[in-house]
Amino acid sequence: MAEELRNEEMEELLEEEDSQKGKFMTFQTGKEFFGISISYVNEIIAMQPIAAIPEVDDYIKGLINLRGKIIPVIDVRVRFKMEPSEYTDRTCIIVIDVNSTMIGLIVEKIAEVDTIAEDSIVPPPSLGRKEHEHNKYVYGLARTGNMVKLLIDPEKLIRQDDVEAVMEDIRKEEQA
Repeated sequence: MAEELRNEEMEELLEEEDSQKGKFMTFQTGKEFFGISISYVNEIIAMQPIAAIPEVDDYIKGLINLRGKIIPVIDVRVRFKMEPSEYTDRTCIIVIDVNSTMIGLIVEKIAEVDTIAEDSIVPPPSLGRKEHEHNKYVYGLARTGNMVKLLIDPEKLIRQDDVEAVMEDIRKEEQA
């Protein structure tokens, strides 16, 4: 009986993975559209007060308290070396899970959940120009309709040593 339950649970997990395959949460930053695999996305929340952290990279905006869990938040626009912009009522935070660490991504505007076939994703061109700094976070380009969306790799977007330093600060605060 217990083995049957485990098999059913495994089947449900596999079905869930299959249903997420090829689905991307797309958002706009600047004039460009980006996508992140839906498998990383936990939820989307409205902007909320962010507690600043001293002496961290400028793209790390600080920490939020999400239902009692402290989560570091980064501004995707600043991370991509774009000019910072004012947050509006359309600005939101995509809460993602990267290597079992929750991170908030501040984005200007959510576009949609888009299904993108794997064979329609091409690698980004290597132009070698500094103004295309965000290409190191982009693993693919996808044409949807008449638009091109840049697909980002969240594991490259967030430097693990930055996250570890922030999480260490959080642990110290919680112990105090």
